[in-house]
Amino acid sequence: MFKQLIVYADGSPVEIVIRNYTAADFAGMIAIQQASFPPPFPSELWWNEAQLLQHVTLFPDGALCAEMNGRLIGSITGLRIGDEQLLGNHTWASITDNGYIRNHDPQGETLYIVDICVIPELRKAGIGKWLLQSMYELVVHQGMRRLLGGGRMPSYHRYADHVSPEQYLAGIVAGEYRDPVISFLLRCGRMPVGVAAHYLEDEESCNYAALMEWKNPFR
Repeated sequence: MFKQLIVYADGSPVEIVIRNYTAADFAGMIAIQQASFPPPFPSELWWNEAQLLQHVTLFPDGALCAEMNGRLIGSITGLRIGDEQLLGNHTWASITDNGYIRNHDPQGETLYIVDICVIPELRKAGIGKWLLQSMYELVVHQGMRRLLGGGRMPSYHRYADHVSPEQYLAGIVAGEYRDPVISFLLRCGRMPVGVAAHYLEDEESCNYAALMEWKNPFR
């Protein structure tokens, strides 16, 4: 994939490119994580080169980055999974092979989002939405049935003492609550299909995630 776009950063138009990342981009990919998750976030949870090598080897079509003026500013990664891999409950670690995607199924009907990240200073420029749009285009291009992924619910901890995660998710859809991640995914066209417990270690989300889907409208 390769496409050029104009986005507005601080009100000014700027051109970006969305393309597949390669081994030559590994340092830039890790730099995105460093900028987005600075210490005290543990550095061992950033992408490492071994994971990135699996992405570009096993499913290069699902390895996308955004670039501006020669600098990588955002990325999104996915893998194809079969329906049997989604039976029962799953966690981020189990469904993504701890980010190594060695469980990628070339015939899988679901494009599962492993990670999406944009550097902090450009998060209001709409780049994350364009990265997701590019994954929707991949779903259509490869004839998959849908896109799926678990979204953090970082504002849930404020309500967890009196609202269940399912009620919180329904409240976001109804406009009763605002959540920086789930509200963003809704604006990108994703629809909630459930809540996963123990999805990842995340105190703000109380370890829950909302499973958010986008269906291929041509299937």
